[in-house]
Amino acid sequence: MTVSAFELFSVGIGPSSSHTVGPMRAARRFAELLDEGEHTLTTIDTVEVELMGSLALTGVGHGTDRAVMMGLEGEAPETIDVERIGDRVQRIADDKQLSLLGRHAVRFDPAHAITFNRSARPTPYSNALTLTARRDDEIVEQRTYFSVGGGFIHEQAELDAPPPPGPELPHPFGSAAELIAHADGADLPISEIVRRNELAQRSEEEIEERLSTIWRAMQECVQRGLTREGVLPGRLGVPRRAAKLHAQLRLASPDSPLVQLEWVNLYALSVNEENASGGRMVTAPTNGAAGIIPAVLHYYVNFVPGASEEGVFRFLLAATAIGSLCKENASISGADVGCQGEVGTACAMAAAGLCEVLGGTPAQVENAAEIAMEHNLGLTCDPIAGLVQVPCIERNAVASVKAINACQLALRGNGSHFVSLDDAIRTMRETGRDMSHKYKETSLGGLAVNVVEC
Repeated sequence: MTVSAFELFSVGIGPSSSHTVGPMRAARRFAELLDEGEHTLTTIDTVEVELMGSLALTGVGHGTDRAVMMGLEGEAPETIDVERIGDRVQRIADDKQLSLLGRHAVRFDPAHAITFNRSARPTPYSNALTLTARRDDEIVEQRTYFSVGGGFIHEQAELDAPPPPGPELPHPFGSAAELIAHADGADLPISEIVRRNELAQRSEEEIEERLSTIWRAMQECVQRGLTREGVLPGRLGVPRRAAKLHAQLRLASPDSPLVQLEWVNLYALSVNEENASGGRMVTAPTNGAAGIIPAVLHYYVNFVPGASEEGVFRFLLAATAIGSLCKENASISGADVGCQGEVGTACAMAAAGLCEVLGGTPAQVENAAEIAMEHNLGLTCDPIAGLVQVPCIERNAVASVKAINACQLALRGNGSHFVSLDDAIRTMRETGRDMSHKYKETSLGGLAVNVVEC
């Protein structure tokens, strides 16, 4: 299966694609289910939610409880008014009821209706939630959903069944080797291979319109982050830095050593501070790694002569090829394989996208992605206090610079290299399997337990 660009890149809200975006989508799907078939919303008295695994262990810091409530009320990550979430959650707590799909009030006291089952170890994915609807204490409907990273959700039945047939693609690929073979055989760049696959599902106009929407959302997120000051939510009291750094860099000489990389740092910090505050951004391919691709894209647009919107689209399409391979052959979920699956994948995607628009051959693009992935292997997910702040925000900045460096290393070569991207992705998957669950977004190990919260 080849993943679409518009599955990997979607407009949503922070702070986590697996803990916020996925659960909101699952809760909305459950509420819509209650409005179908034999029963209607009006027959439901109460709804209960059980969060399991990583969703329970770091769900409060990641806003999972808030996301589920908003999803039950019919909201979607793409369209919800992020400024009103706090007031709406407080209203639900005060009234001890919520409105399913905004139409039918049911009893819902968050303190009792949402259970954080921290001892549960669900399989095959560690992020799981069960939603139960009752009428007079009788279970009317109950479903379990898995949030598998990047905002993607699956029900158990979907996992047990063979995947539905997709559209017939002109260039299907399940490995980097197959991707390169298609590109070389058709004498096309990787971005064009992906574009032609997208054309099997939607028109050229729709592709360009949706890519433009993604890019515009990334730009708006960066701009918001550059203007907002104060302290990020949560008990760590982490101060926002992007606005202050922006003011400093505006005064810096463009000839200052490394000033371009400082701007790259700034773009990444800006996005991830917005994400940490629950703002609107683009999963790229996850929220925890959402700053890397926008940062490198802004580097391309602002510092590469001849940059264009068409180049931005090619960047995103080439990045899609790499993200698809990582998702299908390993994972993009920090709760599944650690941060190597999130930041590692985003770094590889950004390196490939930049290499593509700087004139890299398909082999060089694959090499750039491999270098980036190889040097993120083993990266743990150990957020302090269960918040997507430390080390997540700076980690995006560092990985953005790493992506540019990986691109440059690949462009200085001829595309031949010792370790293939397929080898690196396979190693990422196997390393994730071997990694202790303490380092998979649980805040039970690493920095999360070795740094005093103050």
